[in-house]
Amino acid sequence: MYNDFSQISIAPEEIVNYLKSEMSLREVYQNILSQKVIQHVAEEKGINVTAEEIEAEADNQRREKRLEKAADTLAWLAEQFVSPHDWEIGIRNRLLTQKLAQTLFAEEVEKFFIQNRLEFEQAIFYQIVVAHEKLAQELYYQIEEGEISFYEAAHVYDLDDNRRHKCGYEGKIYRWAIQPDLAAIAFSTPPKQLIGPVKTEQGYHLLMVEEFIPAELTHQRYEEILNNMFQQWLTAEIDYMLHSF
Repeated sequence: MYNDFSQISIAPEEIVNYLKSEMSLREVYQNILSQKVIQHVAEEKGINVTAEEIEAEADNQRREKRLEKAADTLAWLAEQFVSPHDWEIGIRNRLLTQKLAQTLFAEEVEKFFIQNRLEFEQAIFYQIVVAHEKLAQELYYQIEEGEISFYEAAHVYDLDDNRRHKCGYEGKIYRWAIQPDLAAIAFSTPPKQLIGPVKTEQGYHLLMVEEFIPAELTHQRYEEILNNMFQQWLTAEIDYMLHSF
């Protein structure tokens, strides 16, 4: 059977009712509040976005999506149910957010990084976690004596299925993402040296760090810190608004 849905239209109140039924309206409401806060504070600080900046960002997006012709861009926008004007408003809002974040917190990022440098250290980290101290001790001696490799022991004995499959590999991990007692030991021991057993609520840990990665304020990390500062500020502003009425 052929069904033609081309004539079906959706009223704005239907969208609102759907968001309510999906318990998603609060998130949309908060996003709108966020944009209002950003626009208000940006106005107070004399921050604006120029037509040239919007055009440059639109060109970047077209290149990323390989929209070579104007017709390609219009077709893509139509698929998103967005007009060119709506698209420009979205670009303006994002650029305004970036500018406000820079204005408010750019000078604080480096200071925050220096004060918290240790937390941004990373390690390529392996561990084995078992349930019993006796087994942990036996594995420690077997690994030390070369009877089994750390990776083989993790593959056979670790409690966690995912870590077993990865032979104990946890990945490149920030110091702050490791339990404090484990991090203190791991980051004070030379690389590739077996550590443990160390008891936690999870069990008995054997640890090994393959490589330490010193903290560095890269562009990516700068953006992460800036965004975190801005989001914390924005959340506090919205909470204040919501509780002021």
